[in-house]
Amino acid sequence: MARPFEDELVFLPLGGAGEIGMNFNAYGYGPADERKWLIVDCGVLFGRETTSPGVDVIMPDIRFLAEQRQNILALVLTHAHEDHIGAIGHLWPMLRCPIHATPFTARLIELKLEEAGLRDRVRVNPVPLGGRIDAGPFKVEFVSITHSIPEPNALAIRTPLGTVVHTGDWKIDPDPLVGETTDENGLRRLGDEGVLATVCDSTNALVQGHSGSEARVRQGLSALIGALTGRVAVTAFASNVARLDSIAKIAREHGREVALVGRAMHKIVAAARETGYLKDFPRVLDESEAAQLPPRRVLYLCTGSQGEPRAALSRIASGDHPTVSLGPGDAVIFSSRIIPGNELSIFELHNRLAAIGVEVLTEQDHFVHVSGHPCRDELAEMYRWTRPRIAVPVHGELRHMSEHARLARSLQVPQAVVVENGQLLRLAPGPAQLIDKVPSGRVHLDGRVLVEEGAGLARARRALAFAGIIAITLVLDSKGRVAADPALIVDGIPEPVQAAIRAAVEEEAGRHRGRGGDKLKENVRRTARRAAQEAWGKKPVTRVEVIEI
Repeated sequence: MARPFEDELVFLPLGGAGEIGMNFNAYGYGPADERKWLIVDCGVLFGRETTSPGVDVIMPDIRFLAEQRQNILALVLTHAHEDHIGAIGHLWPMLRCPIHATPFTARLIELKLEEAGLRDRVRVNPVPLGGRIDAGPFKVEFVSITHSIPEPNALAIRTPLGTVVHTGDWKIDPDPLVGETTDENGLRRLGDEGVLATVCDSTNALVQGHSGSEARVRQGLSALIGALTGRVAVTAFASNVARLDSIAKIAREHGREVALVGRAMHKIVAAARETGYLKDFPRVLDESEAAQLPPRRVLYLCTGSQGEPRAALSRIASGDHPTVSLGPGDAVIFSSRIIPGNELSIFELHNRLAAIGVEVLTEQDHFVHVSGHPCRDELAEMYRWTRPRIAVPVHGELRHMSEHARLARSLQVPQAVVVENGQLLRLAPGPAQLIDKVPSGRVHLDGRVLVEEGAGLARARRALAFAGIIAITLVLDSKGRVAADPALIVDGIPEPVQAAIRAAVEEEAGRHRGRGGDKLKENVRRTARRAAQEAWGKKPVTRVEVIEI
């Protein structure tokens, strides 16, 4: 076991290990009580009404690092997806460290900081593709890879105790259409120099083969769009600039005009143009202009591929979008995959579109999407390039990470370690070893307020949605006797059940003979819930207030 004063290199995930999304990773160097920290990525998960009603986004609990922010040297971003940069505007005030990112990612971060009112306080340092930064004991090299967004990077993090290759999100795409191809020679060079650990994306560790190329998706979309005669709406992840470019060019080839629908579409296209991408992107119409064209001349590029209730496509399906409408003879192409957990909302959206006569076309029926993450053959290639002593799977649920570790061992990686959020993994000196568990968890953005996940708000809202609420007010006189009939406010409960609750509460209050207001309060609460259970089979949220006069 390392002595306390020895330098160590440690890895600490606070988000993204054991889940897909909310990526937040930290590397520590130095003695255990004096570590300097490098943070990689700062992302979010999106709240779901079924599990976290009222919560917009979910972020990692970073209090462990916030308490030692004087030792945080830098925040480095691998790419610009929300699950890697989405929490910066909320969490940076707890970190207050320099930010480094390649130009496209840096531009989107600047937009987030503007929204958070932090743009003047935070300097975002643009790093050229293939560039390097120094942060104390960490020497970081950006290595170009491919993914589903411009400028994804693996990071070669060099330290006196060894080099870590942190892959970020990646795949192998020989023809990504927009941006650089994977720098295979650079990764092989790192392997030749010697890699201590490869910290690697696990999303598709259960999927055989290769993820596929954007160039083939362009071909599939062209054939499909060319066969359609009504209005066409295509929904995709707005951040997939190559996909947007393909769809816009296909529209032009088939005599259609393009309209962007949804704020994220406009933001991403603008950022891409500002940073040198989409130079020959076709002219974009305003939504109201497109609505005046014949159906066969229109193509809408829409947000909302995951069934988000406030996104453009959901509003179109509900008939409440101010300028865009679809109906019989029109088609919607989902050029995206279903993110696990979004199945119900997406299928509901499919059905709402079908109900208004729209044809729904997905990757299940047509070649309109490829994943941005590596399948098993690509993972094997990464390990052949980097040849690490240690494999550390991240960015996946536990089953993905466990299978990833098994794959790495089968490829003769000497050690593969599955680490969960909050676990401190010592990478060097000596064999990799889990040495500690630090405070971790989740923080919810509830409206404009950050609250700990354990505050119970989501649980309380789920209870309200399941069985409604009973609010009872009891009035007692100076001797503690009931001075008026109980006042009940009941919401979300069937009328016959309300009558049973009211009768039971009035009977219980009638038995009270003075004093013991707290005991009366609890007795009435239990009586109301018991009456609801007997009449309905559910126990509503029940609140009782006592007023003394």
